[in-house]
Amino acid sequence: MFLSLDDEIEVVGEARNGLEAISMAKDLNPDVVLMDLLMPEMDGITATEAIRRAQPATEVIALTSVLEDKLIFDAIRVGAMGYLLKDTQADNLCKAIKAAAAGQVQLSPEAVGRMIDQVCIPDSPESLTPREVDVLRLLARAMSNKEIGHTLGITEKTVKTHVSSILSKLNMPSRTQAALYAVRVGLVSLDEPTRGM
Repeated sequence: MFLSLDDEIEVVGEARNGLEAISMAKDLNPDVVLMDLLMPEMDGITATEAIRRAQPATEVIALTSVLEDKLIFDAIRVGAMGYLLKDTQADNLCKAIKAAAAGQVQLSPEAVGRMIDQVCIPDSPESLTPREVDVLRLLARAMSNKEIGHTLGITEKTVKTHVSSILSKLNMPSRTQAALYAVRVGLVSLDEPTRGM
């Protein structure tokens, strides 16, 4: 109901469980899926992993009433772009959906605090180039590819190439994990403005 009041958001479908969510995502090809993590028949973690594997361009935001470390970690591990609590205000939820569609990481502040220590630092990550470090730093500040490109004076396509290279070198499946990694290794401080984080 809240989402339908926003002219920039179109609700294209509603699923009752994880299996239905996978099927509907395949048929409807949405930009963003709001995924309840606790559902019958198939949980949201499994459904998120299946959607992200089959449709990498569809972003998933985990939406749950439970702030549990394992759920947060599992959602991010399988490629969720964000993790929000169900008590998130309607305006903030709309902003989070638009931000996820633009490639911005969306994590509740509570989730960030719990996730930092859980992020694994690769044993021997490939070295990032200075430009990739710049991109990672801005990505961790919840900037979209377009905003990163504008800030660094490069094209959005070049940013996408850098992001792919960063994820490959760090052996991480999602921007969210890369953003948390950047905080963990000190590239970005939690005190810096990060909008969605």
